[in-house]
Amino acid sequence: QVQLVESGGGLVQAGGSLRLSCVASGQTSGRIFSISAMGWYRQVPGKKRELVARISDTGATTYGDSVKGRFTISRENAKKMVYLQMNNLKPEDTGVYYCKQGSLYWGQGTQVSVWS
Repeated sequence: QVQLVESGGGLVQAGGSLRLSCVASGQTSGRIFSISAMGWYRQVPGKKRELVARISDTGATTYGDSVKGRFTISRENAKKMVYLQMNNLKPEDTGVYYCKQGSLYWGQGTQVSVWS
């Protein structure tokens, strides 16, 4: 069983920054983690969970249109961690942010709230 634990969420004023972290534990080995794509997703009540950013095993990145140029995803395989640096936050970035490993495993989420 793989566990993903997110941290770093909080309440921030528009224009501010937050850095989310996700650590993988459980049965995922360092090698399995390193060959897994990792992603950050966002969900708000009443809406479908949407992709925020994704990073492949080779480090290739993909971003949702609304966050391009403001968010940066990165990974540290030795620590089995993935990060999301969020700059110039906007109220519409508010939501629960989930970490995902591969196609199966999700974290419990961390709340990000941006006020103007």
